Amino acid sequence: MSSKFAHNIVHKKKTYLIVIFLITTMSYGQTTKYNQYWGEMQFNRTISEKWSAELDLATSYSSTASSPNIFEKNTQRSFRGWGHYYLSPRWKLSSFIGYFSNKDVPEIGQFESPEWRFALQAIYYFHKTGYTLSTRMRTELRHMKNEDDTYENVIRYRQQIKYIQPINSKFLRKGVIYAIASDEIFLKSETKVTGLSFFDRNRLNIGAGYLFTDDIQVEITYANEYLPRDNNNQIVNAASLTITFNNLFKNLEKKFLHKPEEKHDE
Repeated sequence: MSSKFAHNIVHKKKTYLIVIFLITTMSYGQTTKYNQYWGEMQFNRTISEKWSAELDLATSYSSTASSPNIFEKNTQRSFRGWGHYYLSPRWKLSSFIGYFSNKDVPEIGQFESPEWRFALQAIYYFHKTGYTLSTRMRTELRHMKNEDDTYENVIRYRQQIKYIQPINSKFLRKGVIYAIASDEIFLKSETKVTGLSFFDRNRLNIGAGYLFTDDIQVEITYANEYLPRDNNNQIVNAASLTITFNNLFKNLEKKFLHKPEEKHDE
């Protein structure tokens, strides 16, 4: 091998390394990171052996480029009404309609985009002794306002896998602490309001929950989201708090309005 040929190979390798370095640096430089808080309250009501209803109220806050405070700006408020049908011990079918108020927050590149959302969902449970593994499939129709003040329809598909591990018991019940881990990918149609990328985001959740009673539980998780966008990719680190009440008003009625039967002397 001639010295000139060897020199050309070395030069090309250096060129490739420089190009790879520049691409990596540019990708990192175009990625913006935000710290956020997501809060949600869920109210579930049993209707029959097969059916239940649910109301979700949620809000989210975000830091900005000028402030690391996760409560600096309120970015979204929402409510969703659910219907759940328990097809079998392994299959749960659901649907919801909800309204999402996406706030005008220029500091994080978000414009005001109110949204109505309709979804169909199916969850399959792999019941195992000592832990639960499930996979969730959800298709969403999002009717969103874009920057031109016109509404667009966005189709989004979400696929999640979730693992729940009780810590101090084999089953989820009152007084049990449990660990949670999940990962979810989001795929969407190409529109002006959400961008041209087919891959919407990836969301990783890790955390724990506690059941105060069989009908009241709290979950605290850390969420990491990667969002590829046309002009500026985003990474979101979020602290998430979810409080769930099952049959809340029915239980309160039993506790405060139920009158004990009077005892009669015989």
